Amino acid sequence: MITKRIIPCLDVKNGRVVKGTNFKGLSDVEDPVTLASHYSLCGADELVFYDITASSEGRALFTDILTKTAKKVFIPLTVGGGINTLEDFDRVLKCGADKVSVNSGAIRNPALIGEAAKRYGDQCVVLSVDIKRVDGRFTVFSKGGRENTHLDAIDWIRHGVDSGAGEIVVNSIDTDGVKRGFDLEMLKAVGDAVNVPVIASGGAGSIEDFITLFKTLPTVDAGLAASIFHFGEVSIASLKEALYRAGIPTRLTSSERT
Repeated sequence: MITKRIIPCLDVKNGRVVKGTNFKGLSDVEDPVTLASHYSLCGADELVFYDITASSEGRALFTDILTKTAKKVFIPLTVGGGINTLEDFDRVLKCGADKVSVNSGAIRNPALIGEAAKRYGDQCVVLSVDIKRVDGRFTVFSKGGRENTHLDAIDWIRHGVDSGAGEIVVNSIDTDGVKRGFDLEMLKAVGDAVNVPVIASGGAGSIEDFITLFKTLPTVDAGLAASIFHFGEVSIASLKEALYRAGIPTRLTSSERT
């Protein structure tokens, strides 16, 4: 049975991990290298590292922090932010990333998904989609949630998978940082539309939210969160133990399984 993955997310701005609510009101959290090393050692299955202002500022992702982070991390690392070309994919992978997340760059140039999948393999290409309800419709936003693309989210995700994206990260702007649970309606719509791994992002506020996610939508492959881990509200070890006890397959270390 495939285990469910628990993935901390590091949103990086100006060299620091930050966190906000509904993609706004960012506050400082920690040094990304220190935080990534901590999560790697305490049982996280993967890490996601986003340079959250690279696209909106029209610059490349900063590779110095990424290189330092990759040297401290011994679990799969997905990296995104300012990914606009195959050269960006190549640069990030050479810095130590295992997978590359593309968002705004793919919206500007949809062919990038297929080109990257052909060169690096589907498993390397992660399509990250920032979604918000607009007039009752799941709508894609770009540039860190700042710009309404008017694209239908489900259609865009289907197109991305058909083009070669091997994994989808569903970022719910509506529930981001609110801590009232994952956006189950949105995640179900995405899961019903594609047959690649789906990662849920936005809304986790407690251990129970992860249990509800995986019990309600067993096809969701992973739960991603930031603030509840960053601020010590939930530990990776306690979350995984609770999932295990709830009958949800998860990777535990021998010391965690009691």
